[in-house]
Amino acid sequence: MPGPQLPQFNADRVLPHAVDVVVIGGGIIGASTALELAERGHSVLLCEKGQIAGEQSSRNWGWVRMSQRDPREMPLMEHALRIWEGLDARTGHATGFTRSGILFTARTRRREAELARWAEHLKGFDLPGQMLSGKALEDLVPGYGKRLRAGYHTPADGRAEPQMATHAIAAAARDKGACVVTGCAVRALDVEAGRIRGVITEKGRVAATAVVLAGGAWSRLFLRNEGIFLPQLKVLSSVMRLSPVEGVPETALWANGFALRKRADGGFTLAAGGENTFDIVPDTFRIGYRFLPAFLQDVTAVGFRLSSRWAIETAEERPWGPQDRSPFEQCRMLDPEPSQKALRRGLAAAREAFPALKKSDVTQSWGGLIDVTPDEIPVISEVQARPGLFLSTGYSGHGFGLGPAAGRLTADLVTGDTPIVDPRPFRLSRFT
Repeated sequence: MPGPQLPQFNADRVLPHAVDVVVIGGGIIGASTALELAERGHSVLLCEKGQIAGEQSSRNWGWVRMSQRDPREMPLMEHALRIWEGLDARTGHATGFTRSGILFTARTRRREAELARWAEHLKGFDLPGQMLSGKALEDLVPGYGKRLRAGYHTPADGRAEPQMATHAIAAAARDKGACVVTGCAVRALDVEAGRIRGVITEKGRVAATAVVLAGGAWSRLFLRNEGIFLPQLKVLSSVMRLSPVEGVPETALWANGFALRKRADGGFTLAAGGENTFDIVPDTFRIGYRFLPAFLQDVTAVGFRLSSRWAIETAEERPWGPQDRSPFEQCRMLDPEPSQKALRRGLAAAREAFPALKKSDVTQSWGGLIDVTPDEIPVISEVQARPGLFLSTGYSGHGFGLGPAAGRLTADLVTGDTPIVDPRPFRLSRFT
């Protein structure tokens, strides 16, 4: 089965001739932006080349966390947690959100010090968090707590279901008047005198005064064809689903060699912690040097490989025009092979920590391509060189949790409303 199984989405079939805003991309960022704009009374077209949440928005871990975030993201995440709390009632659909708490563990004195240093950033936010050790840690993660030196616990953090949440948000956007069209790629921007006038899709032109690109891992390719620079690479994250079993804690856990969280269906989502894979592609040599500072912070967190992505991305780079079939029509969904080696290591580490998982079956595994920026925080910004074009991309694996608040901030920039947080850390110009 390619990727997680998704619910059927009741999409619109006919493109409007004109809207206020076109949103490109049907992941959680695009859907959240469309919902915000529709609720404010703006006419919106959400255009998705494949299916809603077909890529990373349904393939991520499902964590909704403040813990261990980059301090620049924390004000936005504080808003996101509040929005998640009321999202089921707001959308009229289930997202699976629950405040289960998250625990980041430490086996060494050095790691304990790292967690303690990060805890300083939580001061000033109305969110609880504490360092645990001894009996308090054992009570939270029975059995496993004895093997740990310490752990930092944020009880207000939680989890949601990636296969449900984006569909809930996109359905609510449609209920509020947005037009949501799937199986329809945007080929190019319609630009006149340097300003946005709409988009050209594979099904025709749509006039608009603003366009939001929330294309995830596809954003750099789209912008490159438009002559706009965005430093963004793709990193492979591998995930597996385990069947339900008793004796594993409710708290989501980041530990030595694995990351684990319980699912709404009683099963578990498992990954090999911070282990990710970069496929070597032409962009690795063009812009890879920009990522060196992040890479050097933890060289063990990333592996490199040569795969079919080199040939695929070389072919995609050929320029295309509005009349041409675009790469987004040739590949409707990124469905990379997961790293089974990484997953086996993660599963072994999780079963060593929680022997009850030895009775749990692996029911599925999948890969997802994460859109990563050099400083590992997103671009939420208007493109100064192209008035009317806004970017909301490069979430570097943090987009699911940030999604509802990121959609609100993106909508604020489009409409000129007062931003919910200072948008300057997310400006595109920080790279240029």
